[in-house]
Amino acid sequence: MLRDRNQWVALVAGPVVPLNQPMNVQTLNACDRSEFVKLLGEIFEHSPWVAEGVVDARPFATRTDLHGAMVAVVRRADPEAHLTLIRAHPDLGARVRLSASSTAEQARAGLDQMPEAAFRRFHDLNSRYRDRFGFPFIIAVRDTTRAGILETFERRLGNNRDQEIRTALAQIERIAEIRLDQLVPDVDVA
Repeated sequence: MLRDRNQWVALVAGPVVPLNQPMNVQTLNACDRSEFVKLLGEIFEHSPWVAEGVVDARPFATRTDLHGAMVAVVRRADPEAHLTLIRAHPDLGARVRLSASSTAEQARAGLDQMPEAAFRRFHDLNSRYRDRFGFPFIIAVRDTTRAGILETFERRLGNNRDQEIRTALAQIERIAEIRLDQLVPDVDVA
């Protein structure tokens, strides 16, 4: 029997750096390059290039500074890298293997225990969204509820592709902020 969430996440998503081992920015600053990238490589879903892009900018004074530097790397990236980053995210509510972070985030929103009818609705919305935009619907599930996700899904289907790329990237920045806050929960002190 699995004793805790990390065992379940490891079973579903494979080995990862546990999210329940908080650290501080000074610890990250002191890591060697490979450990730094390993620890932060999944802050932006399956995109260690973001952590690689800030490793030489250390030391960071605060978690907010680190997040800002990571966001700047993403914003400077070319449009194809943006689409690759967006496409690295899973469909919401999909019954597939997810990263540890996505598993925990979707579980917190109840997307891992949906009744069959709700699962079918998410599947339909995911399909319609992918067909329309060519990438998965992205939302920081920590900031909403399952009902809120569904309402936002429907509303955003009316956007154009450029609006959705911008919205997806903004949501990815928020997801990364949440993940970084979990990993580095210390209070920012300049």
